[in-house]
Amino acid sequence: MPLVRIALRRGKSAAYIAALRNGIYRAMREAFDVPENDRFILVSQHDAEEFDYDAHYLGVERDDDLVIVQIACNNTRTTEKKQAFYRRMAELLAEEPGLRPENLFINLLETGKENWSFGNGIAQYV
Repeated sequence: MPLVRIALRRGKSAAYIAALRNGIYRAMREAFDVPENDRFILVSQHDAEEFDYDAHYLGVERDDDLVIVQIACNNTRTTEKKQAFYRRMAELLAEEPGLRPENLFINLLETGKENWSFGNGIAQYV
């Protein structure tokens, strides 16, 4: 049910991008109650003039390796579950591809189950 959008600066290798996708999916499976095979991930790469961010907002020191992860998901998880998910994603992406935790920006967009159709014009979760 999550739809993941990853945005980053252009220039990373295919292996780096695969590690991002795989790490995020693994974190969703381990810490966010996402079932196996529920994997829908989009990656967009941006030139410098298309990727604007504050390098110091809230005292977090970011650089041009910033990765923005936005996830549309059901609004069924507790705050504690979300915090554990953020931590697990940061841990996994630090391991592979070596992303500094400061360069991981995560945003959840929560919605009701009736707002999803996975094909055939059917709201499968209703």
